[in-house]
Amino acid sequence: MKTSPKTTASFASLARTRFYDNTIFHRIVPGFVIQGGDPGQDGTGGPGYKVVDTPPRTTKYALGSVAMAKTQTEARGTSGSQFFVVTGDASFLTPDYAVLGRVISGLKVALTIGKYGDANDPAGTPTRIVVVKHIAISSK
Repeated sequence: MKTSPKTTASFASLARTRFYDNTIFHRIVPGFVIQGGDPGQDGTGGPGYKVVDTPPRTTKYALGSVAMAKTQTEARGTSGSQFFVVTGDASFLTPDYAVLGRVISGLKVALTIGKYGDANDPAGTPTRIVVVKHIAISSK
């Protein structure tokens, strides 16, 4: 993606080396996001390095957007391996997360996964384990 070349290259490299294979969506917040990409499967892990691509101040996170997660203490655009897919209203998000792209096909699947969280749990603990078998990279 034009606005996040280092982040996109890092994500693609991790996917090609099968880093994401058999990880889970460790955070599922119904009507908001599904989050995965943590090799430790608890929301604290990463690849052992960070990259930074500061997103433009005009960045919006529409339904199906795929962006990188970061901690609140990290600088805008910082990312490791954790990513999220927007499955609902994210209009309140500030432009702090590097965008990778958007779901072109399979949005229905992402929305279904987004239902496997407890709407009353702000931490986003999944109610069902959803495993990422493999991430394939393609550019269109």
